[in-house]
Amino acid sequence: MATVSALTSYPVKGCAGIAVDRAEITPTGLAHDRLFAVVGSDGGCLWQGDTPRLAAIRVRVLDGGARLALSALEAGEVVVEVVTAGAERPVDVEKWPGIGIDQGDEVAGWLSEVLARPARLVREPDRARRDGTDPTAVHVVSVSSLDGLNARIEARGEDPLPMDRFRPNIVISGWPEPHTEDRVGRMAIGRAEIGFGELAIRCVVTRVDQTTGVRMGLEPLRTLADYRREATGVSFGLKAAVLAPGEVAVGDTVHVTAWR
Repeated sequence: MATVSALTSYPVKGCAGIAVDRAEITPTGLAHDRLFAVVGSDGGCLWQGDTPRLAAIRVRVLDGGARLALSALEAGEVVVEVVTAGAERPVDVEKWPGIGIDQGDEVAGWLSEVLARPARLVREPDRARRDGTDPTAVHVVSVSSLDGLNARIEARGEDPLPMDRFRPNIVISGWPEPHTEDRVGRMAIGRAEIGFGELAIRCVVTRVDQTTGVRMGLEPLRTLADYRREATGVSFGLKAAVLAPGEVAVGDTVHVTAWR
């Protein structure tokens, strides 16, 4: 029997995730997930590919989202009073409408110091207004897929990797075969239902240690290239669309209602 073994939200794109016992899955993904982004002086979204230090920034959502706390080792913590309607800044952030709501100079200064480059925190405008269904709203990986990958990595004499290298929203245990998620057309979890969007194509972010924010070695991309090649790169995990919103909790049974 397949069940949810972990749920993680990533309120700030590229920063550390927050493990939760239960979460509301909305049409655009887990509540608060990737609602904020860190942008550079040109408005471009900073990501771990160019700024791996982002991974070491811890995030807490306070007061139901009214405040956001960011912290990093040796830099202390900054608490942001979230601005939902204020100064708009032109940004280039995936899925956003070309603008972000600036969260002020204090957090911008803190981020710039931590990342050693100019940076500002912005919030997505009202995401409920997004048109259509997002086919990549929820990221799903199974434990068996990671076990299969790690067996291959260890056969090379390398250390196994933790699940957080792949930054999934939902981790599923209980499927005996690796990459069962690839074949899922639709599945019901708790009160929500999600469906296949696309295979998750992996990038250099998977080489970043998600605790220290330091890029490490060649894995897992080197090993994935041996057996998970796609036309656009190497794949690992599923990106899914939300077909029916609802609450999901760790321990919920996963019911596959249609296979691809």
